[in-house]
Amino acid sequence: MKTKAVRLYGEKDLRLEEFELPAIKEDEILAKVICDSICMSSYKAANQGTAHKRVPNNVAEEPIIIGHEFAGEIIEVGSKWQSKFKPGQKYSIQPAIYYEDGPVGVLSAPGYSYKYIGGDATYVIIPKDVLEQDCLLSYDGPGFYPASLAEPLSCVIGAMHANYHTTPGSYVHKMEIVEGGKMAILAGVGPMGLAAINYVIHRSDRKPSICVVTDIDQTRLDRAAEIYPVEAAKANGIVLIYLNTGEGDPVAKLKDLSGGTGYDDVFVFAPVPAVIEQADDILGFDGCLNFFAGPSNPQLKAQMNFYNVHYAYTHIVGTSGGNTDDMKEALEVMTKGLDPAGLVTHIGGIDAVIDTTLDLPNIPGGKKLIYNHIEMPLTPIADFAEKGKTSPFFAELANLCEKHNGLWNIEAEEYLLANFEDLNQ
Repeated sequence: MKTKAVRLYGEKDLRLEEFELPAIKEDEILAKVICDSICMSSYKAANQGTAHKRVPNNVAEEPIIIGHEFAGEIIEVGSKWQSKFKPGQKYSIQPAIYYEDGPVGVLSAPGYSYKYIGGDATYVIIPKDVLEQDCLLSYDGPGFYPASLAEPLSCVIGAMHANYHTTPGSYVHKMEIVEGGKMAILAGVGPMGLAAINYVIHRSDRKPSICVVTDIDQTRLDRAAEIYPVEAAKANGIVLIYLNTGEGDPVAKLKDLSGGTGYDDVFVFAPVPAVIEQADDILGFDGCLNFFAGPSNPQLKAQMNFYNVHYAYTHIVGTSGGNTDDMKEALEVMTKGLDPAGLVTHIGGIDAVIDTTLDLPNIPGGKKLIYNHIEMPLTPIADFAEKGKTSPFFAELANLCEKHNGLWNIEAEEYLLANFEDLNQ
């Protein structure tokens, strides 16, 4: 089986190549990759090369396939796994795996560490490391892109689960956000913030009574409100408020919206000291600050009120990524109707992977979704209509997205996969 894949050979050295995959072993699975969502972590790996903790030192000789937020269809199953997996099943991958290597544990991941598996490829071999740790996850919902976005959604699910609160008079910690509590999502209308809003609105087992989402860009706030309206949150018992904190006293505004009590759960989605300090200032009694944003600056610091740590029991956690249970929950909620399309702003083919990955921080918008069996320049969904003036292909994509509030959707995906030959006509 030949595959076409983007492989990492070293620092900023990505190459789109076609090569032969070996026959699978009894404990492996051959799979088709339909789509991959390019993550900032892939940008970091591509720019750091072997300096990245998950990239092997010998990639110059044994290159790895990049991409770790991917979904597709199983093609062939080795004899060891035929009782669990079947050809034709749709799948997603939990990329962060851990395996024993003598006395030392190894943290590895598809998209960083493996020669024959990564998201930016047409076909891959799923190795025993993934299978034995139950990190190949079946997906029974519609389309493929939701399963590709299960990994980023699992990150915000993990963040909600990681928050904790105390039990008065004891040292017992209660994990999770406060049921019926007050929540704030600061700098919360980027891709991951939108995922958090989506999850909060649709979650059935636990939810806040009020959720305030902030940013300093009114256009981005307005778009978030279009995608996730306050009416939809109200129907699920949540008062959702979008607040521009670019002017005036943001702390005073936020405290006023909380009724003066402060917030039980505060999530920070930007590694900015001023935003971190805002979060600390609005914590209520026993409030939990979750620093979600992964900083690239190892010296990032912000002030914190330690008087409140002692007397008001405020505390801080930091989360990064989701575990396998979080991935399973993400797939389950999407099967039940949660659509993560609000994350996606660009669509492209496998030929767009290299430039997109290496320049990711400078490309505005949200998630860049790649369809690996297609050649297509990375294109903002917002540009489909303009391109449609000269291309019937883009005109139809624009029409299908317009039907879904300007968002990517299952109909558009199905049309793309069935008609991509018309792209250059």
